[in-house]
Amino acid sequence: MLSGQTVILSSAYLAPVEYYIQMSNSVRIVIEKEDNYIKQTYRNRCIIATANGIQTLSIPVIKPDARKCLTRDIRIAEHGNWRHLHWNAIVSSYNSTPFFEYYADAFRPFYEKPQGFLFDFNEALRELVCSLLDISPSVSYSNEYIIPSEKNSDFRDVIHPKKEACIKDLKPYYQVFENKFGFRANLSIIDLLFNMGPESALYLNF
Repeated sequence: MLSGQTVILSSAYLAPVEYYIQMSNSVRIVIEKEDNYIKQTYRNRCIIATANGIQTLSIPVIKPDARKCLTRDIRIAEHGNWRHLHWNAIVSSYNSTPFFEYYADAFRPFYEKPQGFLFDFNEALRELVCSLLDISPSVSYSNEYIIPSEKNSDFRDVIHPKKEACIKDLKPYYQVFENKFGFRANLSIIDLLFNMGPESALYLNF
C-alpha cells in the first residue's frame, strides 16, 4: 500500500530490506544529503549473511577538517583495499545463491575502480538496485536540512544498524545459510536479490 506522506531517508550503502520497502511503497521519497555525517550508520556500511554468520562491510571515508561535515561532502578513501575486500566477501557469501550469476555483472563494476563521493556512490548503487527490482520510486534530494515534521515520515534515524527493524513482521524468504543460522531479517537488499531474484519486488510490497 502506497504511503501518501513524503518519506525521508538517509543515504545508504546497499541499504537493508526495510529501506527498499519504503522505496517500493511510498509516493514520494526525499534522500537527505544536507545532514551532518554520522558514523556507524548505513551511510557507509551494509550487513550481509556469510557462511560464518552476519558480516558488516564498511566503506572507509575521508572527512573534511571541520568538526561537522555534511553527508554530501564525504569522500571515499581508497586505503585498506576495501573494494577488493567487499567484492570478495559478497562473492564468497552469495555465489551459491540462485540468482548471483544473474546479477553479479551489474554490481562488479562498482568494485573495480576508485570512487569519489560516498553520496554519489550510494545513489548509483541505489538506482541500480531499483532498476533490478523493477521499481521506479519518485526520488528527490534535499537542498537544505529537512526539519522533522508531522507532514513527513522521517526514517533518517529510524533505519539504523543498531536499532531493530521498524517493520516488525518481515516475513522469511529463502536464504542460502538459513539451515545453519535460521532466517536473518533485514539484511542488505543484495541478500534478498541474490536469493529471490525477480520475486524480490513482490516481497517488498506491503
